[in-house]
Amino acid sequence: MSAVILVLVGAVSGVTTAMFGFGGGFVAVPVLTWADAYLGGDAPRAAVATSSVLMVVAAAVATASTRRAVLSELRGSGRLLGLLAVGGAAGAVVARHVPGGAIAVGFVAYLVVTIVSVTVRPGFVRPDGDDAPPIPSAAGLPIGAVAAVLGVGGSVLTVPMMRRNGHRMDVAAALANPLTLAVALPATTVFLLWSGGRPAGAGFGFLGAVDLRAAGALMLGSLPVIVLVRRRTPRLSDVAHARWYVGLLVVVTIAMAATLVR
Repeated sequence: MSAVILVLVGAVSGVTTAMFGFGGGFVAVPVLTWADAYLGGDAPRAAVATSSVLMVVAAAVATASTRRAVLSELRGSGRLLGLLAVGGAAGAVVARHVPGGAIAVGFVAYLVVTIVSVTVRPGFVRPDGDDAPPIPSAAGLPIGAVAAVLGVGGSVLTVPMMRRNGHRMDVAAALANPLTLAVALPATTVFLLWSGGRPAGAGFGFLGAVDLRAAGALMLGSLPVIVLVRRRTPRLSDVAHARWYVGLLVVVTIAMAATLVR
């Protein structure tokens, strides 16, 4: 039954990846924490590691299907991408030593802060301008580290920044995928290769901290949906797109909070 649920969650993740730029960590971590609850305090850590695999594959597929004209807006962002990668690797190392409960609480706390920020501060639902300056390169290191430690996915940090810089919601969501890939690829490498990261009590199917069976089920559901939604993207107004983004933040925050009080 849990495998069926993970495939369905993967499908939802595919929709959010294609339309909002987030999916792997943001959507999957609460469900993976539930699915691997038998690991006890290591469940949130395994969830973050496993979701990073989904982030790599989903972000790569979504990036490959993004129009070149949109991706060209990242031209000259090599330093930003490099620092995102360094932050992602460092965050994965830190996550190995952070208690699982702290990761789960941090996940919820960060999303609550983000929800307050995008709803109270001006510039998200209705962007203030259209000059769209780039994300500062120096922000790459902390973004990558926070995304890898908490498993929230880089897009939860980058989309609000790009939105306030004046990007349309569809462009911000599309650009979030290659930025997420820069974070998730090195983080996943650490999670897979660090043999000491294998959770105590983990059974067959784990490689390092990654639950390969759960990752496979998630990808089975997500990848076809990403391709389908990219080909037939639902039409939303810019404001409606932003509001749906906030609504999904709220839903996932509630879902993760529920795993803390079980």
